[in-house]
Amino acid sequence: MKTISAVVTTFNNAGTLTKCLESLRFCDEIVLLDSGSTDATCSIAAGFSAKIHVEAFKGYGPQKQSAIDRAGSDWVLLLDADEFIDAAAADIIRNAIASDSCDAYRLPRREWLFWQWPHVSTRPNWQLRLFRKAKGAMNKVPIHAAPEVAGKVENLALGFYHFGEKNLAQKVEKINRYSSGLLEDKKAKGFLALRIVLYPSFVFFRFYILKRYFLNGWAGYLAARTQAFYAFLKYAKRLEQEKVREREH
Repeated sequence: MKTISAVVTTFNNAGTLTKCLESLRFCDEIVLLDSGSTDATCSIAAGFSAKIHVEAFKGYGPQKQSAIDRAGSDWVLLLDADEFIDAAAADIIRNAIASDSCDAYRLPRREWLFWQWPHVSTRPNWQLRLFRKAKGAMNKVPIHAAPEVAGKVENLALGFYHFGEKNLAQKVEKINRYSSGLLEDKKAKGFLALRIVLYPSFVFFRFYILKRYFLNGWAGYLAARTQAFYAFLKYAKRLEQEKVREREH
């Protein structure tokens, strides 16, 4: 029988961690890597018999990889502390890995939209979160690091939810922080002017129309607008960085 390690990284996540760990009770072990929380995060994890480790934060990808390395099972289910799966997901996941048909699965994550869960017809964000430990590892992308797998990947339909930011202020703060963090990526970004001018409008169209955020009223509109602002800000900051370097030289 294939075994599953739930892997969670935390830092001051007491507000959402109980919901997360409650949904992972079916796993053979819960591995939790904390970055030095000062709230009740670790005591909550202890209540779920999680294997708790504490390590200074090394960056999004390296931190998650360090947690994955501590997993002792055949399969890894990687969740953030503000995510959870529904009760029916346990049997779906167990049946999927027992089938031995592939090496990883993408899960359909539904995002909390400020004050509501999205309409059932809103398209989810598919995330690769369930994979054979021997086949998967975090990539080197800054900020948005994700697992990559050498093998066959399929989609697995189940209830997967992300609390995300509670309000618009928190969303904007995260966008500002993440867009600054992306400046660590040294890869050249061509056509910056076109990206700044055109790409945000495309992102708004993709979320509001193609992903059907329009079904969520004002919550969907604000979510699509903030995604477009993020698209603008990450390239605007890169342009600013290049102009400052030109002036310094």
